[in-house]
Amino acid sequence: MTDQASIFVGGGGEGYGLPQQLLLKYGNHHGLIAGATGTGKTVTLQILAEGFSAAGVPVFMADVKGDLSGLGAAGSEAHKLHGAFMERSAKIGLDLTYRAFPVVFWDLFGEQGHPIRATVAEMGPLLLSRLLELTEPQEGVLNVAFRLADEEGLPLLDMKDLQALLVFIGENAEAISTRYGLVATASIGAIQRRLLVLENEGGAKLFGEPALDLADLMLVDGSGAGRINILAADKLMNSPRLYATFLLWLLSELFETLPEVGDPDKPKLVFFFDEAHLLFDDAPKALVSKVEQVARLIRSKGVGVYFITQNPADVPEDILGQLGNRVQHALRAFTAKDQKDLKMAAETYRPNPRFDTQEAIRDVGTGEAVTSFLENKGVPGIVERTLIRPPSSRLGPIEPALRAQLMVQSPVSGKYDKVVDRESAYEMLRARAEAAAREAAAEAAPAPAEADDGFSRARRYDGGAVPEKRNGTKRESASSRSDSIGTAFAKSFARQLGTKTGQAVVRGILGSLFRSR
Repeated sequence: MTDQASIFVGGGGEGYGLPQQLLLKYGNHHGLIAGATGTGKTVTLQILAEGFSAAGVPVFMADVKGDLSGLGAAGSEAHKLHGAFMERSAKIGLDLTYRAFPVVFWDLFGEQGHPIRATVAEMGPLLLSRLLELTEPQEGVLNVAFRLADEEGLPLLDMKDLQALLVFIGENAEAISTRYGLVATASIGAIQRRLLVLENEGGAKLFGEPALDLADLMLVDGSGAGRINILAADKLMNSPRLYATFLLWLLSELFETLPEVGDPDKPKLVFFFDEAHLLFDDAPKALVSKVEQVARLIRSKGVGVYFITQNPADVPEDILGQLGNRVQHALRAFTAKDQKDLKMAAETYRPNPRFDTQEAIRDVGTGEAVTSFLENKGVPGIVERTLIRPPSSRLGPIEPALRAQLMVQSPVSGKYDKVVDRESAYEMLRARAEAAAREAAAEAAPAPAEADDGFSRARRYDGGAVPEKRNGTKRESASSRSDSIGTAFAKSFARQLGTKTGQAVVRGILGSLFRSR
């Protein structure tokens, strides 16, 4: 790693010979990479990740299309675009050398990278409600569940913990409603169904332990280069809400965990949020407010957030105004709305007298962009038409064998591979229920029979004969009936405890205990 104060992004100005650079001291002032499909956003993302890594800044990004794994391998002269890369490098004044960068692969499903997990408690009711698409009353029930878990000392670590707690709340809704407000069993059923859908989509793998240690995202290698954390998101994109919610959780955890650092010489971590529109589509006002708060305040923690999307209009205006470093690839204007969005995008830049910004955004070609980076004192730079530099790493994905090799060499290899299932809400509720059931079974056992002399109940001694019914059949004595009921209960309890029916009995007993508290 070489000591540097900026990242070379490309060449602008007349003849594209004027260097366009992102100053590292403003790297945590966030940024935007926008443009239509096929205009070069992925390459821009790749070269920015290279620049931050070379400067010793760790990076986290999602690989939506599977192309970014190439960061782990050097580019090659045998690549079909090598000639074009060298020609462009000469034009913009870049001495292009190929090299690989230190990468760490992650995957929520544990298939293309190290497993990455969070506990249910860490995710919290707000983000979990967003993930499950809950209504306001259902979100209220989820808040009750989290509050009850805190007060009862029931750790919520994985999916089965939350499911078990919801079963308990549903069977004791009356008692819990008295204390926390109305808990409708219909809402609990709806939440359980949404959890089932999430589980079918593979989302249950997100929850559990060992949970992600944020320090593992902020590592540098032996040369001082920042490690680039790449989240495999090609499969994850089949569940857009899971993708967006996880990344927002990660941002929130960074915000709540990292200390204040003021204005550092370079960021502590840079976070690239690809397909950013997924975060804001149909998002409730509370969630958008949370994103705005995180984006505004996480800068002082030394974290830079860069949103990647097709249209700047996908990002709410209050958040867009905080994105100081911008790379705008071509926007296509086929409709009246497109024309309006194009005009609005152009108006956010500091004008350049050499060209019309709106026309430039519409006309730039692939690998070219309209750029503006913060200058001294944080002033937005004049907009420029910029040829984006070629990447030093491989353009395109790497082979599965190389990915597997890099995972073995990873500094977190083996740390997250094995799931840890320690005692939590599910086990604790089951243990309480079993203890209560044993106590109930003991109380139901028959007391030892006392000798009956016939006088204690003020009736004539009949020698122990069983009286007959009016129809002439024998009648069971009260003691024999209670003996048979107690014996049957005791014998069947052990047999039925592991079945669904037995579990329902246990939950009912536990509910009665809760109501008595």
